[in-house]
Amino acid sequence: MEKVTSSVVGLDNSAAKIAVGLDIGTTKIVAMIGRRNEYGKIEILGVGKAPSLGVARGVVNNITQTINSIQQAVTEAQRTSGYQIKNVVVGIAGQHIRSIQHSDYISRSNSDSVIGENDVQMLIDQVSKLAMLPGEEIIHVLPQEFKIDGQQETKEPVGMSGGRLEASFHVVVGQASSIRNVARCIQSAGIDLSGLTLEPLASADAVLSNEEKEAGVALIDIGGGTTDLAIFKDGIIRHTAVIPFGGNVITEDIKEGCSILEKQAELLKMKFGSAWPGENRDIEIVSIPGLRGRDPKEISVKNLSKIIHARVVEIIEQVYAEIRAYGHEEPKKKLIAGIVLTGGGSQLKHLKQLVEYITGMDTRIGYPNEHLAGDSDAEISSPMYATAVGLVMHSIRNQAEGAVRQEVQKQPEPVVVARPVVKAEPVSESEPPAIENIVEAPKEKPESAPPVNKGNFFDRYVEKIKNFLENVE
Repeated sequence: MEKVTSSVVGLDNSAAKIAVGLDIGTTKIVAMIGRRNEYGKIEILGVGKAPSLGVARGVVNNITQTINSIQQAVTEAQRTSGYQIKNVVVGIAGQHIRSIQHSDYISRSNSDSVIGENDVQMLIDQVSKLAMLPGEEIIHVLPQEFKIDGQQETKEPVGMSGGRLEASFHVVVGQASSIRNVARCIQSAGIDLSGLTLEPLASADAVLSNEEKEAGVALIDIGGGTTDLAIFKDGIIRHTAVIPFGGNVITEDIKEGCSILEKQAELLKMKFGSAWPGENRDIEIVSIPGLRGRDPKEISVKNLSKIIHARVVEIIEQVYAEIRAYGHEEPKKKLIAGIVLTGGGSQLKHLKQLVEYITGMDTRIGYPNEHLAGDSDAEISSPMYATAVGLVMHSIRNQAEGAVRQEVQKQPEPVVVARPVVKAEPVSESEPPAIENIVEAPKEKPESAPPVNKGNFFDRYVEKIKNFLENVE
């Protein structure tokens, strides 16, 4: 399993590397291909997105459907980028994730010698061998502060001298079966797994600044099936948690409360939903088309907001309980930068104001555009792609370990010329062949003339129409 250290790969080592992140979410699966340009920004080369049909609350519960969704997202990303995906860094979340704090040390034979990277790695490897509960596996071993010979804490021990190297660690643990299911889906989809990253850590890399991590900040990533929390202080990860509720439970409440279809409930939430019922007037009504032969259903926007408000308050209070458990009210643990909201659920209207009201902490919406190149698509800069962008950033770091993406030259699609097949009746030499049996062979085109594949264009056009009709429904 991949172990993450505090070191960061330099820009010169990854400038020309192609990196791939795969975000396996509850509502969507995103494959994103990118690289770091000469200005240190992430240039997105291609994105593929597919509905996630085999994942519930961040956990794979249908291998076949998940494989199909991964293949669909990967194929689209390859088509839009012109690169073939060889291996990916995948994000992992789910209610099976937990974190623990652990301290450990190693004794060095020569206290006068300088501490090197190998000493730090030896200590990390020692922690990674900790015995966990049955069925659990260590995902990340994240160093926090180091101590040398019991002296004052330091963030970087390399270059110093001492006989006892001690450190505190944030250890992220998950169910081995869930991790193996994710790996099996990726390998069955025809690609290799080069790294595994906790999703809130990936999202944090994409939307948080170094200043915020230094001052103290709580990142809340509201996804479809889970809400992830990552707390940073003094530039170090301090606490992580996964709440098994997300945007899908809000949609389910709307569906049950208004007695409408799930697709209609999702559209209502996105277009007319608000986390603050006081903003809506009683006279505002939304008309929902009725089922076949039935009258349209009228729904009050204020009642819709009340349903959303009740569930969102429950989610925020659970997250805030985790923040309090970290001890953010203590002077040394105070989160000066407040809260950053990201993920698809963070786009809910008036959510920022509600979070500030419940927690009393400054809040902003986190966008990944700070790390993206200036010409990036506006959709990619949305909070819903924060995790995918962060996974690409993690994948760029993994390139130093040999996970290299290979560019594939685009080949022209083969053109099949349909030649009519005619079954001619046998005729005698004296009789001329019947007219209906005479077929004129298609004339050969000059070699310089490019072939035209009308069938493929028509198929693509029909597919666009189908997608449009499905979205309208």
